[in-house]
Amino acid sequence: MNLTIIDYNAGNTQSVIFALNRLGIEPILTDDFEAIKKADKVIFPGVGEASTTMAFLKEKKLDQLIPSLKQPVLGICLGMQLMCAYSEENETFCMGIFDQQVKRFQPPNGQKVPHMGWNNIGQLDSKLFDKSLEQERVYFVHSYYAELSDYTIATTDYCGQFSAALHKDNFYATQFHPEKSGRVGAKILENFLKLTI
Repeated sequence: MNLTIIDYNAGNTQSVIFALNRLGIEPILTDDFEAIKKADKVIFPGVGEASTTMAFLKEKKLDQLIPSLKQPVLGICLGMQLMCAYSEENETFCMGIFDQQVKRFQPPNGQKVPHMGWNNIGQLDSKLFDKSLEQERVYFVHSYYAELSDYTIATTDYCGQFSAALHKDNFYATQFHPEKSGRVGAKILENFLKLTI
């Protein structure tokens, strides 16, 4: 399988590569348009700050390429947020694949921000998840979240319910890090590898 990870200075590419290696996949890390377009599957990872990262994507014209892709695409963490329309993080207009807002956590009961560590996912509604994964725990690190919407395919509760994963057409995205989520994350990545359009 030809799997490409989009290279745009995101901080967690190595852990994604290692997770895929454990599944027998040797991904290509690149920002080359033709290589990305020809890939069977594309992963759009992300650790960082929204406005700086969007500026980098625009500079490389990746903000135009990514929404045009036709194969299965998986956004991770900041990658998911940048696939939304707008982020409150430095008032950033994003790519608009998912027509929804990304908001900063406003903890009502003294919870810490960022939301960091293991939490349950539920209300799973996608081929990305097996029903056996309902209420399993995955690993999160984030201060901003996507609201619940028609695109929501998994939820998590922290300062209220939010979208743990989104789906529209060939685009899938997780707020959590499957590459850091052990057995459960490996199963989700495996399911992504099996997706067809």
